[in-house]
Amino acid sequence: MADKLMKYADAVSKFDTVFGLEVHVELSTNTKLFCPAHIEFGGEPNTQLTPVSLGLPGSLPVVNKTAIDYAIKLGLALHCEIAEWSQFARKNYFYPDMPRDYQISQYDKPLNGNGYLDVELEDGEIFRVQIERAHVEDDAGKNTHLGGADGRIEGADHSLCDYNRAGVPLVEIVTKPVEGAGSRAPEIAGAYVRAIRDIVKALNISHARMEQGNMRADVNVSLRNNPEDALGTRSETKNVNTFKGIEKTMAYEIRRQAAILEAGGEILQETRHWDEGSQCTAGGRIKSDADDYRYFPDPDLVMVHVTSDHIAELAKQLPEMPRERRARLKAEWGFSDLEMRDVVNADALDLIEETVKAGAKAAGARKWWMGELSREANAQELSLVELPITPEDVAQVEALIAKGTLNDKLAKQTVSGVLAGEGTPAEVVAKHGYQVVSDDGALLTAVDEALANNPDIVEKLKSGNMKPMGAIIGAVMKATHGQADAKAVRSIVSEKVASL
Repeated sequence: MADKLMKYADAVSKFDTVFGLEVHVELSTNTKLFCPAHIEFGGEPNTQLTPVSLGLPGSLPVVNKTAIDYAIKLGLALHCEIAEWSQFARKNYFYPDMPRDYQISQYDKPLNGNGYLDVELEDGEIFRVQIERAHVEDDAGKNTHLGGADGRIEGADHSLCDYNRAGVPLVEIVTKPVEGAGSRAPEIAGAYVRAIRDIVKALNISHARMEQGNMRADVNVSLRNNPEDALGTRSETKNVNTFKGIEKTMAYEIRRQAAILEAGGEILQETRHWDEGSQCTAGGRIKSDADDYRYFPDPDLVMVHVTSDHIAELAKQLPEMPRERRARLKAEWGFSDLEMRDVVNADALDLIEETVKAGAKAAGARKWWMGELSREANAQELSLVELPITPEDVAQVEALIAKGTLNDKLAKQTVSGVLAGEGTPAEVVAKHGYQVVSDDGALLTAVDEALANNPDIVEKLKSGNMKPMGAIIGAVMKATHGQADAKAVRSIVSEKVASL
């Protein structure tokens, strides 16, 4: 049965939205958090296991130091207070994807706490999101439900469990209740998770591939009549793994909850799931509170002690953060706000920077990655980075244009050859004989023929009407198989017409 929904504009005008996000970031260590089992996405099910990750009796966990260092770096980037002493606890719940029947997480003594992240929105506004904690825990396994219509447990006749992911280290970043977002709550949520993704990629601590589950978010939403009222009952939509999905989930929950409250109903505290096909959330299970998990310190693990000297050393290793880097590159490249936003949204920033480092000008690099190559990627349903062309290739094409070897048409044909696997730009040019016609005699002959074949256009040009110039240039380009220099043709035509 479809949920009753209130119009979004009405919902945000009648109720005050409060939301929270729990962003799970899998760390890209070579081995799991508490055992030496190797980590590899897409491996044969149930092959990346040890007695520890299976929770077999007598097995004892040993914490992965690299995972702790990665988590500290993330905490520093999120302006968190790093605890000198932190503790792992057992979070008890009984699901088939947890082979131990408990998760090793952090509860009242997390590694990172009390941070914040300033999020830049589309119009340049900055919204600060307060972060309660960024704690370390191990991930669960993966359930695959078979026999149903949509891969969910409802309607399935059996389930399979792959424990390869069980024990993979992750950091769960938990916001404080986010208030004051108003109608922009979905936009802020999406921008916040994008900013987290950019940070962990810059730190090189996670692959951050949302489609692979390296990053995912639990979206908590509650409504209340007025900002002065107590927080309303929240829903928690689990494991949303696209930015648009996060925004759509929040907008849908605001509309759903508003309709229920307007009708005098009550919101059920529950977990929900976002269904991309139906573009709605669906109810899951009643949401547990912290005391239901019966947290207690893990007796097999000592407290984690991090010295201030070690924290300071890790702080020195932090790279330039994404927001500061974007501001610097925008100024260096002379891009407008809109141009820079388009580049960032297209995930083209790294590619353009590498192209500039390879010798191209920023404007030329942006033209290729945001134009011809972006269209090609969309046509093939690929990301820009998946295209079979490198920043060095693009810089080489730009160099050939600057040298006068290629014009725009030949450059596009050269890029097409590179994408088709014909080699580097220089090899494609040599193979096809691409070369701008620079012989004055050949150009003069082509221009004379074009003028002789178009006397009506010549008369217009003589009268000072330059609009038909393109027709003459086009005729010359056709005669030279697209290898003429358009600027040189324009100059010759102007001289010829002036002398008539």
